[in-house]
Amino acid sequence: MAKNILLPTDFSDNAWSAAVYALKLYADEECTFYFLHSSKIKASAMSNITNRLLRVMTENAKRDLAELKEMAEKANTNASHNFETILSSEDLHDSIKRTIAQFNIDLVVMGTKGATKAKEILFGSNTVNVFKKIKECPVLVVPDEYDFETPKQIVFPTDFNRFYGEELISLKRLAELHNSKIKILHINEENNLSDIQNYNFSMLKAYLEDYPHTFHWMPDYAKKSQAINEFIEELGINILAIINYKHSFIENIIKEPVLKKIGFHPTVPFLVIPGSE
Repeated sequence: MAKNILLPTDFSDNAWSAAVYALKLYADEECTFYFLHSSKIKASAMSNITNRLLRVMTENAKRDLAELKEMAEKANTNASHNFETILSSEDLHDSIKRTIAQFNIDLVVMGTKGATKAKEILFGSNTVNVFKKIKECPVLVVPDEYDFETPKQIVFPTDFNRFYGEELISLKRLAELHNSKIKILHINEENNLSDIQNYNFSMLKAYLEDYPHTFHWMPDYAKKSQAINEFIEELGINILAIINYKHSFIENIIKEPVLKKIGFHPTVPFLVIPGSE
């Protein structure tokens, strides 16, 4: 079945890098890629913008989208890849929501930062808002200037405190693309698993029985973010997959200031899967 992939863009190098990653990730799949640009002007700036300037900005955005589509078509080698462009006057997260519903989007792929590309910023404000507000489909976030590597290994951290159902479909679909091995990582915060944890562990094992997977335990000697980073580096992980639910690892990250001090520096692309409440 053909995939529909949404590529939000602000025409930055980071956004283009994420788009290239998506093209390579789905290199052998039938896909339609949608380049989406949100051109909404902040209310505080509207008073200084004339109708003529607004028309010029709109025309420039249309031209940039057309050039982006042309670049993608030239960089692409799969005849089963189609490209469409969307220019929206809504907020980015609203335009993403609308596009997901209208075109049955399977995955949103975007960069960690926007055009400002400030080194001290971990995630750009647009990326954080997408994490928080987009619950309709998973989001794959690509670090700045990341070179594509075939995702042979995906790490999925879990505390086994939750029962996973439909959320695992996104993880399975990602693994299927390149026959990736799924490494389930548990950071020990207890000496023994509780009855609930043991049950969820067994169910997770059963749900992934048709997929290459292994379980890994790490001692709770540091921040979870540090432990995950070390696991990624030591085992040559290509993608980090996280389910975003209340009080989860990713929620705790985006609640804090998006600065280096939070200790989580994504060195590989990571999949943020909306959690069922």
